[in-house]
Amino acid sequence: MNLDLSSTEIAIALAAGVVVSCWLALIAAPAWRCYGRIWEKFAAAFLTLFVLGTLLGIGAGIGLAVVWSYDQYA
Repeated sequence: MNLDLSSTEIAIALAAGVVVSCWLALIAAPAWRCYGRIWEKFAAAFLTLFVLGTLLGIGAGIGLAVVWSYDQYA
């Protein structure tokens, strides 16, 4: 099995790892620790997925704006 990964694929994989680890450490873990009952912990962890989705959407929007307007300023 030969994996020929481009530098773009490696960068995307590393960025995804950073995003997931930061989400776990900075958003999901504190939400999990704030509650005592197990169903509350799972509900809080589930609701952090909306925060993750919002942050990813904002990042994608900023990235799209940069790519869209790149040729005007470069």
